[in-house]
Amino acid sequence: MSRRVELIFDFVSPNAYLVWWPLRDLLRELDAELDVLPVFLGGMHKLTGNAPPMIRDAEVKGKNAYAMLEMRRFIAKHGLDRFRMNSKFPFNSVVLQRMLFAVDQDGLGVQFVEAMLPPIWEQDLDVSDPEAVAAAVTAAGFDARDLFEREQSDELKQGLIDNTQKAVDRGTFGIPTMFVGDEMFFGKERLAQIEEALAR
Repeated sequence: MSRRVELIFDFVSPNAYLVWWPLRDLLRELDAELDVLPVFLGGMHKLTGNAPPMIRDAEVKGKNAYAMLEMRRFIAKHGLDRFRMNSKFPFNSVVLQRMLFAVDQDGLGVQFVEAMLPPIWEQDLDVSDPEAVAAAVTAAGFDARDLFEREQSDELKQGLIDNTQKAVDRGTFGIPTMFVGDEMFFGKERLAQIEEALAR
């Protein structure tokens, strides 16, 4: 079994933020590596017929309230008290995802995610404001002008579409989804299972 974990990732998912930090801590403890696969969650939902839980479960009495309780428990357990629901949620993440695809081609995907998660999910970055995004990208140490240019290329747009289709073809239907080798794990609550898979 591989000593690497692949994380199917979109910035729009609050659970992607929540799983990121404990997953990173776990992999450091186990001396394992992390790869990110940028996808577009909106496209994934269309391909799979899935929907955001808050919308999908809106008519199920008590279910969303319980999901929020479990989120608060997870936040408390892992000390993620800086987390704030982005005021623009659910925002259109396609530009950020194309940027992530571009930097991941440069071998810097993990670094980009780690640098951009706090502005989005702690500091309420307005992802719909190009100037605000550019300032955050620049502060993270990346060339915002270059990334805005690259994310507009047809090749890069198609690359994100292809990544999304590839993830769906592997069984992915939501985020966070993680793979250890060919074994799939869905949800931020699967960290113990991932630890067991890496140990094997």
